[in-house]
Amino acid sequence: MGLGMDGKKVWHVVKRVICGKYNDATFWHVRHALCEPGSIGPLKKMIYAQYYERMMRRYCADIPVGWNDDSSKICENFAGPPSITDHGINGIVIAGGAKIGKNVVISHQVTIGRSRGLAPVIGDNVYIGPGAKIFGGIRIGDNARIGANCVVFQDVPDNATIVLGKPRIIEHDGPAEYYAGGSYEWKHKCWPEDGEDNH
Repeated sequence: MGLGMDGKKVWHVVKRVICGKYNDATFWHVRHALCEPGSIGPLKKMIYAQYYERMMRRYCADIPVGWNDDSSKICENFAGPPSITDHGINGIVIAGGAKIGKNVVISHQVTIGRSRGLAPVIGDNVYIGPGAKIFGGIRIGDNARIGANCVVFQDVPDNATIVLGKPRIIEHDGPAEYYAGGSYEWKHKCWPEDGEDNH
């Protein structure tokens, strides 16, 4: 018995969404649909939710659907789909109550989180570098640039750039020793010769 046109369409969606790899356009389309209650039927909602949860677990991301603190309802908190770098959503954490503007670039390992119950507001055309952390009820102005690994907990004006200070270089008289814990001895490793056990 054939699936029919509707059945084939459903199977195509299931195969692409459940079994497919991460795709930027698909991920944010699915999230947008989940943020708009009533925009999709129960079957598609279940399929979308499975895909969304699988992608976040696979890439260690935590990007819940949007949340309106005033009305206590699910909402879309992105003004438009963000531009994700080539590293994908790896390690990205975004609080549900955060508000993200248009044309925002979000790099891997970025955290946009709550502090004291409040979440940030990100303006339009903002670049957020790898590993940056943005916390609390602050506003990041339009066209701002947040450098890699910056920790931001106060308002950033429009057109501003945030960068870390210059790293310090600490010199030692001899090589530093590193230990994994306990009293393990530091061992220098090299590539094994052919036929040697490399364990």
